[in-house]
Amino acid sequence: MSILNGKNILLGVTGGIAAYKTASLVRLFIKSGAQVKVVMTPSAKDFVTPLTLSTLSKHPVYSSFTNEEDDNAVWNNHVDLGLWADLFVVAPATANTLSKMANGVCDNLLLATYLSAKCPIYFAPTMDLDMYKHPSTLRSFERLNNFGNIMIPATSGELASGLVGEGRMAEPEAILAFIQQDVLGKLPLRGKKVLITAGPTYEAIDPVRFIGNHSSGKMGFEIAKVAANLGAQVILVTGPTHQKVSHALINVKPVVNAQSMYDEVYKHFETSNIAILSAAVSDYKPKEVASQKIKKKSDTLTLELEKTKDILASLGAIKKQQYLVGFALETNNELENAKGKLKRKNLNLIVLNSLNDKGAGFKTDTNKVTFIDNKEHITEFQLKSKTEVAKDLLNKIIKEIDA
Repeated sequence: MSILNGKNILLGVTGGIAAYKTASLVRLFIKSGAQVKVVMTPSAKDFVTPLTLSTLSKHPVYSSFTNEEDDNAVWNNHVDLGLWADLFVVAPATANTLSKMANGVCDNLLLATYLSAKCPIYFAPTMDLDMYKHPSTLRSFERLNNFGNIMIPATSGELASGLVGEGRMAEPEAILAFIQQDVLGKLPLRGKKVLITAGPTYEAIDPVRFIGNHSSGKMGFEIAKVAANLGAQVILVTGPTHQKVSHALINVKPVVNAQSMYDEVYKHFETSNIAILSAAVSDYKPKEVASQKIKKKSDTLTLELEKTKDILASLGAIKKQQYLVGFALETNNELENAKGKLKRKNLNLIVLNSLNDKGAGFKTDTNKVTFIDNKEHITEFQLKSKTEVAKDLLNKIIKEIDA
């Protein structure tokens, strides 16, 4: 999964011959998991049709403030377009449009949207070599960079004029790679390794039966996705679950029981910066595991259980620079039990949730949590989606480790 997955990308197309390449660029953004909308200057339609880009993006293409063909004209709101975008990419960016962007000229929908956008803005210049090196163009580049806009440099090659030199718009694949690397490099967890556990563990009774719990793994998987989207290299150690994830920065390590989770966690903890243990690990396991299926011979069956290794406590005992987070699912005396666990296991933070709260706990898409840090600062949250809970958690951790 690309770092652009789930992003809203607004592609601004201006009237240069390289506009024909934007069909490929839209497809690459879509393949990366992004939503794409296109806004064009009127002259751009001479080089690539709105129908082509609308078909590829699966969204209407905008090129004027109203839909000219519609008798009941509807205003195309440039402010809404600018606010919708997570990234605004102007490609190709002609000398004319770049000059207007640099000087605040607003004579078409694309420029009005540019002036309204609050997201990062990338521009990929395209023009003949003398235009590319002209002092006025260089001044536009400098001014736009000073505004915080990000230039995707043109390359050298054969130009529409027949000359060979600098001014050729970067190829769509290069534009995609440039944006991905730029986004990734600015993410707050870039360069951090985050170890996450998720799901239940299954402790075998015999070859058929096991002791387990109702954990679905949803919370841990959401934390992993959010951490990866913030730039972290994620190790996700997961017990048996139906949850799936595909992301270039997430390395999934499937395990079954508490011992295998313990072993896998210890392979990665020493080199981790952050460890978030959200798995519901079995506290006990059968002392003896039958080699054959246990037959039903009487009305009762007695199993002798023994404790499993406490993964969280053992990590708390050896942690050095790691920021260690545990979860506490409680049914009574919730706050006091969570505080006790926080101290006993030497955690930086504990996430408390209660089975008494409707919509919280196992097998739901929502959760209601309370954060308690090792200074006993308590932050309570209302019921939220597990994705939003994961964002709250990672934001809290980022603030703590950057403090």
